Amino acid sequence: MKKITFLLAFGLLAIPFYSLSQTKLLTATDAAYMNPAVFPASMRQLQWAGNSDEFVYGKGQNVYAQQIKNAEPVVLFTLKTLNSDLEKEGFSALKRLPGLTFVTQDEVLFSNKDTYYQYDYKQHTIKKINQVPATAENMSLNKKNFLVAFTEENNLYLAQDGKVTQITHDTIKADVNGQYVSRNEFGIEKGIFWSPTGNAIAFYRKDQTKVADYPLVDIDHRIAKLKDIKYPMAGTNSEHVTLGVYNIKTGKTLFLDTDSGHFGKWDHYLTAVTWGPEGKYIYTGILNRGQNHMWLNQYDAQTGKFVKTLFEEKDPKYVEPLNPLFFDPSNPDQFIWISRRDGWNHLYLYNTDGKLIKKLTKGPWEVTEFLGYYPGHKVYYKATKESPLQQNVYSTDMRNLKIRRLTPDHGTHSAKVSKDGRYILDSYSSTDVPREYKLLDNKGKTLRVVQKDKDPLKDYKLGKMKIFTLPSPIDSVPLYCRMITPPDFDSTKKYPTIVYVYGGPHVQLITDSWLGGAGLFLNYMADHGYVIFTLDNHGSENRGKKFEQVIFRHLGTEEMKDQMAGVRYLKTLPFVDTTRLGVDGWSFGGFMTLSLMLRHPHVFKVAVAGGPVIDWKYYEVMYGERYMDTPQENPEGYKQASLLNYTQNIHGHILMIHGAVDPIVVWQNGLLFLQKAINEDKPLDYFVYPQQEHNMRGKPRIHLMNKIRTYFDDWL
Repeated sequence: MKKITFLLAFGLLAIPFYSLSQTKLLTATDAAYMNPAVFPASMRQLQWAGNSDEFVYGKGQNVYAQQIKNAEPVVLFTLKTLNSDLEKEGFSALKRLPGLTFVTQDEVLFSNKDTYYQYDYKQHTIKKINQVPATAENMSLNKKNFLVAFTEENNLYLAQDGKVTQITHDTIKADVNGQYVSRNEFGIEKGIFWSPTGNAIAFYRKDQTKVADYPLVDIDHRIAKLKDIKYPMAGTNSEHVTLGVYNIKTGKTLFLDTDSGHFGKWDHYLTAVTWGPEGKYIYTGILNRGQNHMWLNQYDAQTGKFVKTLFEEKDPKYVEPLNPLFFDPSNPDQFIWISRRDGWNHLYLYNTDGKLIKKLTKGPWEVTEFLGYYPGHKVYYKATKESPLQQNVYSTDMRNLKIRRLTPDHGTHSAKVSKDGRYILDSYSSTDVPREYKLLDNKGKTLRVVQKDKDPLKDYKLGKMKIFTLPSPIDSVPLYCRMITPPDFDSTKKYPTIVYVYGGPHVQLITDSWLGGAGLFLNYMADHGYVIFTLDNHGSENRGKKFEQVIFRHLGTEEMKDQMAGVRYLKTLPFVDTTRLGVDGWSFGGFMTLSLMLRHPHVFKVAVAGGPVIDWKYYEVMYGERYMDTPQENPEGYKQASLLNYTQNIHGHILMIHGAVDPIVVWQNGLLFLQKAINEDKPLDYFVYPQQEHNMRGKPRIHLMNKIRTYFDDWL
C-alpha cells in the first residue's frame, strides 16, 4: 500500500512507500483521464432527502438511502422499478439513472431529454410536469411551480402548462437573452434568475452589436465555412449588459434602470444578481469597466427603478465581486456579502439599508465558499484557515463570532449540510486519502465513515512526492512547491527536470489533496524518468489580495521572479541535471512557459507551451483589463509582457500547441508568434489540433499526452 504523510510546516514532506505488487506504469490514456479505473470512487448524486436527516445516493442502477442512526443502506428504488413506472404511464424507459433532485423523502424530480417528471417512488406514481422543445438550451426549472425558462438561439422562452411563451423577440443575433455574460467572469455562470415566489424571471441581456466579429473556421464541410464569434479584445468595444424582469402573470417585461446616473452606459458590468427574499427588489453590483469601483445597488422589481446604493467598494488596482448576496432566512432584512476589502476574502453582515452590522470572519486566510445559514445563528463556510493548501469546513456563531472547525481531517473538503444544520456529509481528499466520505455532526465529530476508497493507483509504480516552501525574492513570503521524483529514484544520478507552471489568478496547483494536486499527467511524466517541479508564484489563488495583486499591470514579470527562485533551488540539487531543464504549461501557463524560455534565455533547454497568450491585447476585455488595464492606459506594461518582443531570444527546442477553434485564447496569438519566428528565421515547432478548442478532449487528449512526452523525450 502506498502511504503519504503530510506535515503542515514550512518543511512539508510527503513520502510514499511501495509494495512489491506496484509494477504498473501510468499510460497516456490514464494521464488523459480516459481510464475510469484510475479515478477515486465517488458517491454519485449524494444529497439530503428534502428536509430530512436521511441522505441518498446512486450506485450502479440503484438509489440508496442511509439514516443517521443506521449505517445499513436501504434500496429506495432501482432503474428497473423506475422504468416499470414510466412505461406504466406510457413514458419511454431510461438506459441509466437520471440526475435526481429529492424535494422530499418520497418525491424526486428528474428530466429525460426534453421532458421533466415528478416521481413518488413509494406510491409508484409518476407524472410529466413540463416539457421543452428539443432545441432548448440553458434550461432552468423552478422547483415550486415546475415552470421552465430556457433559451433558443438568442431569445428567452417559458414552458408552462403544455405551451411555450416567447419572452424576448430580438431578431439581431448579437442581442442575446438569458445566457451568461462577461465571458463567465465575476462568478457569472448563468443568465436566468427565478424570483423567490416563482412569479417572475430576471435575465441578462447582452447587446454585442459594438463587439467585433471574430472568425473561426469550420472545416467540417467540403468548402470550409466561417463561424463568427463575438470576442471583445482588451481596449476595444465591449458588450452592453442589462437586466430584464419578466412578469409571468402579466406577460410583460421591463428592464432595470442600470444605465442611469454615474454608472455609465456600455462600459460597466452587472454582477452578483440577487432577488430579495420577498421578490420585491433585485440587487446587483455595478462594476465600472476599470474594475476598481463597484456600487451595490437595489432596484424595484415591479418598476425597474433605481432605489438606492447600499455601499461602494473601491481599490487602487481592482475589485472582483464573485458572489451574490446571501440573505438570512430568519431575518430577510440582513445578508452576507463576501469581500476582499481587508486583503482577505471574508464574510460581512449587512442590512438592506446598507449598514454594516458586523464582520463575521477575519484573519490572514480566505473564505472560499459560503455554505449557508443554519439554526442557532450559525453560518457554515469553507476556508483556508489552517493552511493555504487546505480547505476545511467551519461554522461561525453570528452572535459571538466563535469559529468551530467541522472537518476533522487535513485536506481539501466539500460538504453537504442537512437542512437543520445538525449533520454534514463531508467528501474530501488529502495527500493521504484518495477520497473519503464521512458523516459528521455539527461539532465536527465523526459519526461514521460512509465510504472509504481504496487507492486506485495501488498497483501503479509512482514516484515520491513532496511539498515544501521556498521564500519569495519579492517579499520573502513562503511559496509552496511540489516535487515528484521518478520511481526507483537514485539520488546519485542526474535527471532531466521539467518545471510545470500555470502562475495566473484563480488557480492553485499545489494543494493538500490526492497526489498533492498534481494529477495523473505529471506523475505519468515522472514515470518516464523526469523530476517534476511546480511552484505557485505570486498571483496564484488563496493567498490573499496582496499576494495576487503584485502582478497588476505587468503580467509575467513578478511571477517569473518567483519561478526563477525555484530554478535556483533546483540548481542546488545534485540529482537535477541543470543542462536539461524543461518547462511546460497551458493557457496562462503557456504564456509563463514562453516568458521563462525567452525572457530568461538559456536557462531552459526545452519548452512546451499549450494555448498560450502571446500578447495580452489579443485577449478578452474582462480578464485582460482587470490585471493589465487597457493597452491605451498601460502601453509599457503590454509591451513588456508581449512575447512578440522577445522572439530574437528563441533558442533550444520550443513546441507550441493550439486548438484551431479556440474561443478563449484565440489562435491568432500563436500564429502571430509563429510568423514572427519565421520572419526572423528562428527555429520553432508548432502543432495544431483541428476542431479542438482551448482544452483537448477525448482521443485528441490522449494524443496530446503522448505528444508532450515524446517532445521532451526527443529533446530533453
